[in-house]
Amino acid sequence: MQISCAKEVLLEGLQTVLKTVSTKSVMPILTGIRLTGKNGEQVELASTDMELSLRLTLSGKVEGEGAAVIPGRLLTDIVRSLPPGDVNIEIRDNEGLAEVKSGGANFKINCLPAADFPRLPQMPAENVFQVAAAPLLATINTVARAASSDETRPVLTGILVKFNKDKLKMVATDSYRLSVRETKASSSLTEKKEIIIPRSSLEELARLGSGGDDEIKVGIVNGQVLFEVGATLLASRLIEGQFPNYQQLLPDESNYEIVLDKEELLEVTRRIGLMAQKNAPLRMKFSDGELTVSARAPQVGEASETLAVPFKGEETEIGFNAEFFRDGIDSVDEERLILRIISPLKPGLIKGSSDDFLYLVMPVRL
Repeated sequence: MQISCAKEVLLEGLQTVLKTVSTKSVMPILTGIRLTGKNGEQVELASTDMELSLRLTLSGKVEGEGAAVIPGRLLTDIVRSLPPGDVNIEIRDNEGLAEVKSGGANFKINCLPAADFPRLPQMPAENVFQVAAAPLLATINTVARAASSDETRPVLTGILVKFNKDKLKMVATDSYRLSVRETKASSSLTEKKEIIIPRSSLEELARLGSGGDDEIKVGIVNGQVLFEVGATLLASRLIEGQFPNYQQLLPDESNYEIVLDKEELLEVTRRIGLMAQKNAPLRMKFSDGELTVSARAPQVGEASETLAVPFKGEETEIGFNAEFFRDGIDSVDEERLILRIISPLKPGLIKGSSDDFLYLVMPVRL
């Protein structure tokens, strides 16, 4: 089989599927990208790390039929280094060899048989629906940062996703913070769907969907979720288990509700947060008409900054993890945000003007 494809097109495709090429597997086949010729004018690239898989189709010229698995990172680096123009790849199945040529450059790469490559899921005929792309991707970008990276509690490394006919909701928590966002999003669903998807899978979907597609096709089958974005198919395992009852974590009332300028607060927390090192908390001291943000780290130094805020009541001080608090501020997509505080030992709540987005963050004892 011989494949000819423009360098820029092939390189872009390889860089996309390289993201799900395994870098730690003891199975050599998972470190490769499968190239398959189709219909004389299409080339399919595929990769998987057994948790997440990617497939996409490129335009090109194909003579003959066949497939081969070529070391993914090496092939990508080779194509990147080639001069502009067409890249020609000849797959010699009987020799276990792929020959890559462009201009005067010639590479011969040992490859693996495509028959050994894992079978990848196909978009099912049932349990498939379309969802508006923009609100789906915006919700991922808002909520994903609150998911845990601790693999000892797998369910917290995922994001609870609730699909409905005219809206979707995502929830993520790492036990120290909780992010909830509900977004209007039209879909072709006739019934509710609720699944837990790994954070890394949704973040990859957000990268793929940034190309501007209006809708994303979603399929759920055999413990997996599939997303079709243009000519790319992303498949991910689902996380099994019971997601925490996040509703009971959200406070019904608060002692203080302060309206703050988002950008001003974000800049102050970024500056003062530079001194919140070695687990030192970001201190928020509210007094009549002002907020003093400070941080003090032993053997490092200290910093503080005061800004005018519409606060009235008894002086109170609460501490937060600087990064977590900053993420909550950054997630609000309005000019002003609301900070609700119960007490220095109770979680703080960051939200916009409505309850469509809620960010709960645990305090740090001062």
